[in-house]
Amino acid sequence: MSGVPGRAAWGRSRWRCMAGFTLLELLVAVAIFAVIGAMAYGGLQNVMDQQQQTALHSERLKGLQLVYRILQRDLEQIVDRGIRNEFGDPVEALVGGSGFTGVELSRAGYPNPAGFLRSEIQRVAYIPDQDRLLRRSWRVLDRAQDTQPDEQVLVENMVEFAMRFLDENREWQENWPPLTGSGSGPAGLPLAVEVKLELEDIGALSWLFRVPMAYTPQLVPGGAGGQSGDQNDDTDTDTGQGSGGAAPQDEVAP
Repeated sequence: MSGVPGRAAWGRSRWRCMAGFTLLELLVAVAIFAVIGAMAYGGLQNVMDQQQQTALHSERLKGLQLVYRILQRDLEQIVDRGIRNEFGDPVEALVGGSGFTGVELSRAGYPNPAGFLRSEIQRVAYIPDQDRLLRRSWRVLDRAQDTQPDEQVLVENMVEFAMRFLDENREWQENWPPLTGSGSGPAGLPLAVEVKLELEDIGALSWLFRVPMAYTPQLVPGGAGGQSGDQNDDTDTDTGQGSGGAAPQDEVAP
């Protein structure tokens, strides 16, 4: 009988070792795990949303950079070459505003690697179409009535598109050719073009492009000797190495 109490004590200690959590402890543990999981999921969801917004914004900026490059390529290669439209009417090299929807211009740099019978000057136009900005290009300069342009969508979700032009008097014009022109001849090209683009998600953008000018160098007559019928004197005047001659200088438009 003396060994019975010992076996009972050993049984009770073994039962204590095998005992698990109570129901209350399990409920507390599950509640804590649920709170931690909810916090972790909320943080992960925020990170994923931010990553998605960053990717969308990056793609938007990438598209705008492409639009900037296309505008820069067209405007900085503009040439003073007018065309004839579908009805045979003459159109100047650059037309914008004054009842014309968008801007139309002639640009150089239209490569012809296959050697087709066409010009290396291309006619392009930027046309606002509701909330989109379209770029149209023609494969010929002087168009026929059945000539169809190639069309490319540059910008979507657009609010406003406008251009203005800097004339030779350093004054901004909303139309080109300027409405205040004398009309004695072609208006030529502006000194610069400002592009204003307003988007729904980004806001207003303003880009300024300088238009290349055709510089015509001219020799300044030099020396106090005036004109001479001697051929050597003429040569000295041209090269700027004769007695009393001045080195030639280039006069360019401001």
